[in-house]
Amino acid sequence: MFKRQTIERHAASQSFDLTLTQSAALPALTLLSVVIPARNEESCIASTVEHLHLELRLHGVPHEIVVVDDASTDSTFSILQSLRQTIPELTILRNPGPHGFGRAIIYGLDFMQGDAAVVMMADESDDCRDVVRYWRLLNEGYECVFGSRFMHSGGVIDYPRMKLLINRAANLLVRTLFGFKLNDTTNAFKAYRKSVIEGCRPLISPHFNITVELPLKAITRGYSWVSVPITWRNRRTGASKLRMKEMGSRYLFICLYILLEKWLSRGDYRKNTTFTA
Repeated sequence: MFKRQTIERHAASQSFDLTLTQSAALPALTLLSVVIPARNEESCIASTVEHLHLELRLHGVPHEIVVVDDASTDSTFSILQSLRQTIPELTILRNPGPHGFGRAIIYGLDFMQGDAAVVMMADESDDCRDVVRYWRLLNEGYECVFGSRFMHSGGVIDYPRMKLLINRAANLLVRTLFGFKLNDTTNAFKAYRKSVIEGCRPLISPHFNITVELPLKAITRGYSWVSVPITWRNRRTGASKLRMKEMGSRYLFICLYILLEKWLSRGDYRKNTTFTA
């Protein structure tokens, strides 16, 4: 059983006082949108949606569950249609294409109705109890909540060793390049106020590199964030869609793209920036 008490607080200036000041000024949230991309997830999508809906309802979290079917060739879509009859909070979208993990997430973010969003995997690798924690922290005034599997009290279960080694190396590189303490940038399971999502546009990652683009842009553009420990469990059914050999150059491209913004844009894209000549 993992303890869940460690919280790291950060702001654009790395000042804790600034985080509190920003928190007090932010409006209360009214609806959480949980965006779930899904491709050929017939073996787990029903339990993912049902468990999430039950957890959010038990804790009184006003929510919608936005599942984006990204060109499934199995019965994922028909299962979702059946779920819709008993879960009115479920919104089903079909990404018309082009397809890809990142494109499916962006499509869901485009159509969500909430003023905050959590990106969650369809395979139950993410713990729905953490969604409630994310919602509460956003309502405390944070603009982003980043789950970390590798900070104190976090953990992973059945993580393939080779993927784990590559993950740690990639995250170390990101931390070194950008100079912040977040140690799990590549984890998709994160939460954002809608104002952050809009402030990070345009979102350009077609594939799993969206998991890096969103948090790096949010931090670089000056939004406050908090990092919390989470537990991740490897999928028990179905097949992973992540292909590491295809993603290396795409992750690097996004990192370099945002580094150029950080170094050369003179703050033009930062939160509440007014251009002066």
